[in-house]
Amino acid sequence: MTAVHFDSYTEARAHLKALLDAAERGRVATVRREAATTALVDVERLRHYLAAVTPSHAQTVPEAGGWSIIIPGLPIAADGQTFNEAVSEMVDALREYAEDWQDHLLDAPNHRENWGLVQLISLSDDDQLREWLVGKAR
Repeated sequence: MTAVHFDSYTEARAHLKALLDAAERGRVATVRREAATTALVDVERLRHYLAAVTPSHAQTVPEAGGWSIIIPGLPIAADGQTFNEAVSEMVDALREYAEDWQDHLLDAPNHRENWGLVQLISLSDDDQLREWLVGKAR
């Protein structure tokens, strides 16, 4: 099977199984609707890719008997009495940011480019976000 492309939503709907099968196998799978073309991608494949190309750049600092975590360039910070508590708070803060982005920040000039980050957050579970923030536990 090669790339799968349908020139209309109606055609794609009639061949939905082929479209989804192609996406799950990692093949190019697209649908055109009016002037826009949309690609379908398997969630785990997309999440893995986004995690690889979107480093967190999280900075952790011990302060005032606890820990703080910031991600430079993002309006996100978290604090905790322990390192693990601060990481958990950062996961919560990332989820809140993703919700705010979906709700009202997606068109704001200083947030528009965070699309990939929001996708990564939304497609990841808490453990995957922890790993993205601080690396794999050894």
